[in-house]
Amino acid sequence: MALLETNRIFVHFGGLAAVKGLSLSIEPGERVALIGPNGAGKTTFFNVLTGQIRPSSGSVHFKGMDITNHSVYARTHMGMARSFQITSLFPNLSVMVNVLIALQGIRRGRYDLRRYFLKDKELVAIAQELLESVALWDLRDEKVSSLAYGQQRKLEIALPLASSPDLLLLDEPSCGLTPAESSDITSRIRDLGPKITVLMIAHDMDLVFGVAERVILLHYGEIACEGTCEEIRANQMVKEIYMGSRKSVTGTW
Repeated sequence: MALLETNRIFVHFGGLAAVKGLSLSIEPGERVALIGPNGAGKTTFFNVLTGQIRPSSGSVHFKGMDITNHSVYARTHMGMARSFQITSLFPNLSVMVNVLIALQGIRRGRYDLRRYFLKDKELVAIAQELLESVALWDLRDEKVSSLAYGQQRKLEIALPLASSPDLLLLDEPSCGLTPAESSDITSRIRDLGPKITVLMIAHDMDLVFGVAERVILLHYGEIACEGTCEEIRANQMVKEIYMGSRKSVTGTW
């Protein structure tokens, strides 16, 4: 059974159709990349998947259940997590506190402020494991605002993992990174393990080809084509629509 399925998703903003009848199916453990030029509907589609916006029509199924009208919070508790293209951290709090807030947010009784989570040994142990996985444990007491941008992006990826998701949605995870930092992010996404299914938006073709098993090209809100990395590399339509040449925005074609 597919982990995620969408059936003819349409999203209209006034007279503009940002997403047009988009249907896809993602199997457990898959690594899938959504590519396409700016304005292709990628982020709008992500917002539908995670519940930030409701589709004008169509349906979203997760783990066999229709979640089209589920809240963001309900989807998180079902095993869906997302990172954003723009960093959404608490810059004046420490790295550790950012992770602990994410962990506390998915617990039952998460609004019980009588529990000071810095003293919660179980939460701290989980936070340590997450931070070690992205090489940030040594910076746990630093304010997020003092971190280099690449380190903030790594933290941004670590936070959705706090909920132990079945599906991780990544929106431009290498945006603004140096080639070396992007390579590090690529390795860390690739090493997440088969229990976590990954769907990501990316312009960085080195990241796409380093992680994805299947690549889907969106154009004007529709799927123009899809295939393996090798098939996408060789597809003339992709070169004409997405690239305009043999080189990607940040990676080598």
